[in-house]
Amino acid sequence: MRSRWKSLRYYLEFLGLRLLAFLVPRLPRPVAVQFGQIAGGLAARLDGAGRRVALSNLEAAFGERYSAMERARITRQSYQQFASTMIDLFWSPRVSAENYRKLIDLDGWDEFARTVGPTGPCIIAACHYGNFEWFSLAAGYAGLRATIISQEFKNPRLDPIFNKLRQQSGHQMVARERGIVRLYKTLRRGGTAAILVDLTLHPQQPTVAIDCLGMKMPVTFAHAWLHRRTGLPIVPVHQEPLPGGRCRVVFHPKLEIPTGATDQEIAQLCWDQFEPVVRRNPSPWLWMYKYWRFRPTNATRPYPFYARPVPGFDRLLAETGADS
Repeated sequence: MRSRWKSLRYYLEFLGLRLLAFLVPRLPRPVAVQFGQIAGGLAARLDGAGRRVALSNLEAAFGERYSAMERARITRQSYQQFASTMIDLFWSPRVSAENYRKLIDLDGWDEFARTVGPTGPCIIAACHYGNFEWFSLAAGYAGLRATIISQEFKNPRLDPIFNKLRQQSGHQMVARERGIVRLYKTLRRGGTAAILVDLTLHPQQPTVAIDCLGMKMPVTFAHAWLHRRTGLPIVPVHQEPLPGGRCRVVFHPKLEIPTGATDQEIAQLCWDQFEPVVRRNPSPWLWMYKYWRFRPTNATRPYPFYARPVPGFDRLLAETGADS
């Protein structure tokens, strides 16, 4: 019975996404923008579990900097940003190489093209801030086409829909299995790789511990590993929302990585480019995500309610020399 219900649920999810993929590109741009705002506002009200995570994350990260009312506002805006990002992904067939500059500003592009090259090769480090889907869209149309590891859904029917949308400007999506090897081969051939670097991984996986808003977080070091083996630059990129449903893609200067830097030091250096952005305007970050699922056993500062100590995390902190 459970298997039958699961199959039905997956099929209904598939039909729902197919309907979105059909309807959303037919909406006028102002209607699509308003749709994302309304959908995000409703999600913030209805998703009690996610809202609790977001509020706890904000309290742990900022302490008394924001009042309870301000944390609720930031949480709502975070939901609206994420919903708008997903709606914009479905609306993106309306974006082309001819018109993308009317919707997406590229800040730092000229310096990137001068120091790295408009088509790479390089390692792009991105995070879930602002309209991260439109970053890849704009980069592809600008000529910077990358190989990207896709995040597979539990419902395999959904992967082709999202991959088709994400590949329309020339990127290549690859599966997580042996994904790092695929990225390495891409870089060796003179291509570009893009990696999201703000996702929490279990300490038993290949990870390093970084300091993120004053708390320890185990993250991938794939970008550091690729840099050390290819010598190619790491370029952090983030996105910022603009009025009217537009967005700004910000290319940071390529990282100045000291000789002999460890994977942990490179990963920390990369995140250090993003943290001031999040502190300055927290709303566009994905606050309903459990960034701090693991905490050090001897942590002296408050962590979110869902954080738990695991022996593997303490070992990781000791191995990488990260203070807890």
